[in-house]
Amino acid sequence: MASGTTPPGVLTKGDSELLVFDNEEELSNSLAKYTADLSKKFCLEKGAFTVVLSGGSLVKSLRKLVETPYGDSIDWGKWHIFWVDERVVPKDHPDSNYKLVFDGFLSKVQIPAGQVYAINDSLSAAGAADDYESCLKHLVNEGVLLLSPATGFPKFDLMLLGMGPDGHIASLFPGHILLTENERWVTFINNSPKPPPERITFTFPVINSSAYVALVATGAGKADVVHQAFGSKNSSSVLLPVQMVKLDNGILTWFADKAAASKL
Repeated sequence: MASGTTPPGVLTKGDSELLVFDNEEELSNSLAKYTADLSKKFCLEKGAFTVVLSGGSLVKSLRKLVETPYGDSIDWGKWHIFWVDERVVPKDHPDSNYKLVFDGFLSKVQIPAGQVYAINDSLSAAGAADDYESCLKHLVNEGVLLLSPATGFPKFDLMLLGMGPDGHIASLFPGHILLTENERWVTFINNSPKPPPERITFTFPVINSSAYVALVATGAGKADVVHQAFGSKNSSSVLLPVQMVKLDNGILTWFADKAAASKL
């Protein structure tokens, strides 16, 4: 963490660790260091770093990653960028996660364009999901992506994920049938409860095969979700999608500011 910041409070529940920061600024500094350290680790170990991003407020929390001291020290040429979910809209559309990540992050770093894997937005939602899964399988064959020995699903080095105030992650929403999808790597939704309705999304077996996952929660609007995940004693309640992130052989860390942790 950057000097002059307050060490985070730490809570644990099961295999999850929750880091609570005084404010979003300190959270962003810590998230940048966490990501830069993992980049160095994987680039040294295997010459590549496979990173999955979501949209939403997460992109704002990545802003410190492009600043000193991280922006100039990270080996961006070894990064491979993926999306955990995407809206089936043109890449220049305001709802596009690609556009959000490009404007706030990718346009500021030197990641080769051929290592940024956006969806084919000319296809239907079903076609785009099939195409993206085929892309991942090609990258497995090329040795860019590895398969998890435990699950047989692709094992990404790091997923940086936000969450909704309803506890959804990716485009996996509470009560939706896609929560139980356990064969596909990438699937689609035509009736998203949050617009736009057509999206593609990674499935839980892929998310849970990751080596590292950072779940980022900022603002009072996420306080109920953080409380249910870490403060609730009611083990019989229906799990929110974010509570279904249970890594098979990886490390899950929550990053929250005080507002998001205010109900703990």
